Amino acid sequence: MIKINEITPEMAYPLRHSILRPHQPFEACVYDTDHQEGAFHVGAFYQEKLITIASFYVEKYHDFSSDKQYRLRAMATLDDFRNLGAGREVVSYAEGIIRSRGYELLWCKGRTTVQGYYEKIGFRAYGEVFDYPPIGPHIVMVKDLG
Repeated sequence: MIKINEITPEMAYPLRHSILRPHQPFEACVYDTDHQEGAFHVGAFYQEKLITIASFYVEKYHDFSSDKQYRLRAMATLDDFRNLGAGREVVSYAEGIIRSRGYELLWCKGRTTVQGYYEKIGFRAYGEVFDYPPIGPHIVMVKDLG
């Protein structure tokens, strides 16, 4: 059974590093926004092992008219635990928090390799694919929470 909880950003760093930025220094996984006002971090646990992480920040994407926006960043699941629904549960849990705070839009810059995943959980692509050095091609994904 998967359990979802808020976590500290420090708990997320090892997964961020090993899954999202394994060829970069560990410090590349520590974001200056991790402790900003309104930021929170969510983890999925399977038999007490942290298997999925995601971070959420109050951040406005310039193209969207709403001022009530959150950004999803650094979502990752350990390879051996994919397809259990943990990522979907983490995002759903966070959406509840975001809505309760009066926000109406969630967006992210997702790798193009996971665009289909984001679409399955209700996001839509926005704009054109762009390069995010040194990680590679990304696209903005957005979900209306209103």
